[in-house]
Amino acid sequence: MTPAARALPALVLGAVLIGLAPIFVRLVDVGPSAAAFWRLALALPLLGVLMLRRRAAAAGGERGALRWLWLAGLFFAGDLAVWHQAIEFTSVANATLLANVAPVFVALAMWTLYGERISGRFALGLLLALAGAACLVADSLGISRQTAFGDLLGVIAAMFYAGYLIGVSRQRRVFDTVQVMFWTTAAGAVVTLPLAVALGETLWPASTREWGLLVGLALLSHVGGQGLIAYALAHLPAAFSSVSLLLQPVAASLFAWLLLAEAFGPLQALGGAIVLGGIVLCRFSMLRAQR
Repeated sequence: MTPAARALPALVLGAVLIGLAPIFVRLVDVGPSAAAFWRLALALPLLGVLMLRRRAAAAGGERGALRWLWLAGLFFAGDLAVWHQAIEFTSVANATLLANVAPVFVALAMWTLYGERISGRFALGLLLALAGAACLVADSLGISRQTAFGDLLGVIAAMFYAGYLIGVSRQRRVFDTVQVMFWTTAAGAVVTLPLAVALGETLWPASTREWGLLVGLALLSHVGGQGLIAYALAHLPAAFSSVSLLLQPVAASLFAWLLLAEAFGPLQALGGAIVLGGIVLCRFSMLRAQR
């Protein structure tokens, strides 16, 4: 199987592994920004070892482009930090849904900045996938003045994640997966640590169980999930990849049902099916455009 053929399965598995992240964050007893910091910091040693095993150091052109990887890392840190803060001011359902409108911003940015066309079929698939995501959290959605600030933060988080996806997608032409993961992770850790301290959050895990949860968050959701997504972005369009990542809330809902006994009824099952249908439609649109 060629690298390009492996890209879509890698993207799907990456989205599923990221779906574990809310479970780890829910169970661990540190602050939300602190959890984001440990997610990145605990991933760095493994990513550093993988970097050292590379045969040659980055070439001069690559070193000059590192600033773009750092920028992508800052976007990722912004996504984590702002989304976690959004949960403090609005419902988890609102924050989850609004943070997952990132594909809209990715598609618009790729069209505006790079001239990538958006077909009617792709737009329909995107709307279907977003509608499915709304069904997943429909039971606890609510709009009011009290949630307005948190809702705005959710949209800002989506913009940050869109910037991260676009940045990684463009830089995968210059850097390999390990380089992308190492430098974006390092940039994110540098930002999230002072943020957690400034917000006065509980930073240090209090037990072996807490450390285990954070290691799981770092290795499964970050190194595994984000690493697979970074690999896939070298072979798939950023707009399609961002739509496919709407599998993340589907996976998160299933994991919450299996591990935390949270509700997963007919409406959530319908939402998951609609998300999958929207992704398939976007995939067909992409294949048709390549002919």
